[in-house]
Amino acid sequence: MVMREIKLPRIDYETVADEIGDFLVSRLWRFRKTGGVLGLSGGVDSTTVAALAKRAFDKYNLLGPKVELELVGYLLPSKVNSPADAEDGRKVAERLGIRYQMINLQPLVEAKCLIQPDVMANQYHKGNQISELRATVLHGQAALENKSVIGTGNKDEDYGLAYYTLFGDGAVHLSPIGGLPKRLVREMAVHLGFKDLAQRVSTPGLEQSQTSFKDLGYDYEFAELVLEGLEQNFSPFELEEHPQIRAYSKEQTEKYARLYGNPKFAEPGEFIENILTRHEVANQKSRLVSPEVAKITLSYD
Repeated sequence: MVMREIKLPRIDYETVADEIGDFLVSRLWRFRKTGGVLGLSGGVDSTTVAALAKRAFDKYNLLGPKVELELVGYLLPSKVNSPADAEDGRKVAERLGIRYQMINLQPLVEAKCLIQPDVMANQYHKGNQISELRATVLHGQAALENKSVIGTGNKDEDYGLAYYTLFGDGAVHLSPIGGLPKRLVREMAVHLGFKDLAQRVSTPGLEQSQTSFKDLGYDYEFAELVLEGLEQNFSPFELEEHPQIRAYSKEQTEKYARLYGNPKFAEPGEFIENILTRHEVANQKSRLVSPEVAKITLSYD
């Protein structure tokens, strides 16, 4: 039996860029804010959000409002981050022409080590604590200037796999790209003039040499295919036997073995079980703290 194809959504870049921009401006206007702040890592997600916000704010400010909207980027490095990350973030801010500031997070990390040494001795918990410290700084700076914290999490991370820290990078006021899977975020970055950063390796920046692929065992694009299949009423068994899934899972296994040694998952069913388990966690997690997501236009033809 020939299985029907799992379709992936596409977008009209200008339409979605305007939808996300209008979403940001309308919410900030409603809350009487002077703009937004976000953490800039030089990665594709934060770069795309910054570019979308700057574009929208510039368009709004041309109307001559009483209070103009401003975007401010914060570079928040600690010892776990490569110096290149902060440099990339700085370059993005300067290319966009936005105000930015670097705040060294390491003193806060060291203070945490003194206060909660047992927590900080665990690498996983330490990473979450660093994410929460970043959020604390962003919220403090936002409050100081009556701005909102703009999130940089994409659909795959936040609503697909729960691959974020709830009160860290998840602690935001607005989620402009929460409806865009990573694949489309990369495409949007190219559209906005950041082709050089579009294929940058994804990393949360919470541990040295950390990558999302290494942590998860698969790329976001593979997770998107599985979750879209689920949305299109394929059963887990059908997904396990689906030729698109089987071919992609083989590719993912070989890629992981090539980069890191023994792969986390060998069979399609193992990938699917992990992704569906993470997706259930994502659903539960989003009920605890759920920022408003921009509604965007997706088509499947």
